[in-house]
Amino acid sequence: MIAQTLQQKIGEAMKARDEIRVSTLRLLLSAFNYERIDKQHELTDSEEEVVIRKEAKKRRDAIEAYKKAGADDRARKEQKELEILQEFLPPEMSEEELTKIVESAISKTGAVALSDMGKVIGMVKGRAPDADGARIAEIVKNKLSD
Repeated sequence: MIAQTLQQKIGEAMKARDEIRVSTLRLLLSAFNYERIDKQHELTDSEEEVVIRKEAKKRRDAIEAYKKAGADDRARKEQKELEILQEFLPPEMSEEELTKIVESAISKTGAVALSDMGKVIGMVKGRAPDADGARIAEIVKNKLSD
């Protein structure tokens, strides 16, 4: 259970005077607490992973928004927070592995146009549930528009 080790990691980060790490871990602990209150039970490992993925997605979206707005310093801060959150997640599937799964799903569904994108993404999500939806959509779009 990640939530149980967060308090210790926050203490270590405070001793190291790593302000970004402290604030990121506190935000994660807070997100766990909100989710625990919402579900009215202690979170399982998979539920904790879902919370971390949500927080990571928020950071990715913020990085993109800050880069578009020209706020590179804010984007770098969000990137550091994202890297800290990713320490608690299993490694992401490689681009090659995900592409193979997408190609297999395209051939199985008989998809030929962008209008078939939903069927393909659904099948890929079934075979790779931890893969980022935006990455899947991008690969599917590229393959179907070739």
